[in-house]
Amino acid sequence: MILVTGGAGFIGANFVLDWLQTHDEPLINLDKMTYAGNHDNLVTLTGDERHTLVVGDIGDSVLVSDLLHRYRPRAIINFAAESHVDRSIHGPGDFIDTNVVGTFRLLEATRQYWTSLSPGERSSFRFLHVSTDEVYGSLNADDPAFTETTPYTPNSPYSASKAASDHLVRAWHHTYALPVLTTNCSNNYGPYQFPEKLIPLMLHHALTDKPLPIYGDGQNIRDWLYVGDHASGIRRVLEAGRVGETYNIGGNNERSNLQVVHALCDLLDRLQPHPEGSYRRLIRFVTDRPGHDRRYAIDATKIRTELGWTPQHHFESGLEQTLRWYLSHSDWIARVTSGAYRQWLETHYTEENTPCARD
Repeated sequence: MILVTGGAGFIGANFVLDWLQTHDEPLINLDKMTYAGNHDNLVTLTGDERHTLVVGDIGDSVLVSDLLHRYRPRAIINFAAESHVDRSIHGPGDFIDTNVVGTFRLLEATRQYWTSLSPGERSSFRFLHVSTDEVYGSLNADDPAFTETTPYTPNSPYSASKAASDHLVRAWHHTYALPVLTTNCSNNYGPYQFPEKLIPLMLHHALTDKPLPIYGDGQNIRDWLYVGDHASGIRRVLEAGRVGETYNIGGNNERSNLQVVHALCDLLDRLQPHPEGSYRRLIRFVTDRPGHDRRYAIDATKIRTELGWTPQHHFESGLEQTLRWYLSHSDWIARVTSGAYRQWLETHYTEENTPCARD
């Protein structure tokens, strides 16, 4: 059995679904079920005895310890995190509480559990921490891509909180010998992504005939990783990664925000044309956000050469698969964009600073 934290959010839920499609090994899914944690993401698992959902916080040491000693997992995969840069700018406290304090408390509960195991169980146990390429900071156009040895230079409250959590994981390995693994991924996209991120937000706006606002000049570049590829990469690291090591997981798909929105509009023009013409007519450029990193790029040589993993999706095929999923799940979009989602947009964005293409 494995324990997955944050397994009702976008990446976590996709990993849980992928795991149960490729393994019979059951899992415990611990999720706080905040705005991004969604029961609908896991509805296809209803009645599946291999999946147990527990609503709770990784910072609840008593709960985590109870789960560990009751279910005795052989591994923990930690997805639980606040993960949106704009939200971190408006409210950094939640990011410190979850990403730093929560990770610390999860590590401590794990360490206590791990020391209680038999020698054989201890040697096979793994704690896999899922992080982001944003901890490495920003690249210029001609800079080499991030490697696992790139110095950390986080530039937002979100990336700083994730950098802190990465350092805690590393320290618990070097100080206490806890068998950890860390992965740093590039921008994910795919089904079940909460519509505050670039692709689902632009799609939601396009389908409701709203402006598609893009920060600055739209030339901020990200490497795009299909979430199913990310799930397979994590499975591979858990299976064969070297204890104490970090593995970058990238999609080999660098695109500017404007290129992504153009590709989305062009694909929508084909899949669901609008009577008034191309969806590109809705694109608007707005004031950039504070401290917006210019470029991220992942060098995934290490995971490819050591573990034999490479992404299976090109950006164009992954984007079409993603859009087709959203177009066939309009009920999911309607539920997650009601109530609290609209209230958040109204609270944090005025007409002069419309919610924008974010990463």
